Amino acid sequence: MENIKLNNGMKCPVIGIGTYMLAPADAQNSVREALKMGYSLVDTANAYVNERAVGRGIKESGLKREDVFISTKLWPSEYENENAVNETLERLGVDYVDLLYIHQPAGNWLAGYRQLEKAYKEGKTKSIGISNFEGEYIDELLHKWEIAPQFIQVEAHPYFTQKELRVTLDKYGIKLMSWYPLGHGDKSLMEEPVFAALGKKYGKTPAQIILRWHTQMGFVVIPGSKNVGHIKDNLDILDFTLTDEEMNEIAKLDKNKRYYHRTDEQLNSFAAWRPEFERA
Repeated sequence: MENIKLNNGMKCPVIGIGTYMLAPADAQNSVREALKMGYSLVDTANAYVNERAVGRGIKESGLKREDVFISTKLWPSEYENENAVNETLERLGVDYVDLLYIHQPAGNWLAGYRQLEKAYKEGKTKSIGISNFEGEYIDELLHKWEIAPQFIQVEAHPYFTQKELRVTLDKYGIKLMSWYPLGHGDKSLMEEPVFAALGKKYGKTPAQIILRWHTQMGFVVIPGSKNVGHIKDNLDILDFTLTDEEMNEIAKLDKNKRYYHRTDEQLNSFAAWRPEFERA
């Protein structure tokens, strides 16, 4: 497995299994099978309401705790809950996580970030991150953090490379973890001729070419699936390397086009919504 080095000296795998939109039973199965086939990064969140299932999948994989990089996120309704971190760890069935995010710049997000910093100091998380913080939100946070984050999780793909955001990230050594890495099902991205041509050259699918592009951009990528065959294919991207010329050709696809457009109304609704966590 390839890894990237974080600004606190930690290492993180370049590809992991995501569990967004996976029902608990599917998340448990996907995590277990992914870890058995060679994955070592698992991403979940309070809001996915599958943390207990993810924990069960990790245990069923047979891997040691220290051999799995666990990433999860606090939801805005949990930012002022002093027990939020401990409750998250309890659901996952672990003593610490490797990466803990605040999920949205909603509600009292600064209180949420302070929870991350406290958890980091106490060893309950080995690294911290911000999810969906762009523009004014990251600009405000960088003047208020005591500990700089190691990660940001945002939408990124060849049509939207986060060029502007990466200027700030590079300044602080913050790594990017991609969501919507394959364009959120947009066939126009997957059907770009450059991916077909490169797929033919390397014996890969267009999706595999795009996922490899992410890792060579320095991004960590976490595609999710309940299809074990797709999970295996997503991991099968580390046996080839795109050339500089090929990366430059892909760069020409950047349209600064995002698929997800968040509104202030949505942020308000995020702060008000409370996940109904799984029972033990």
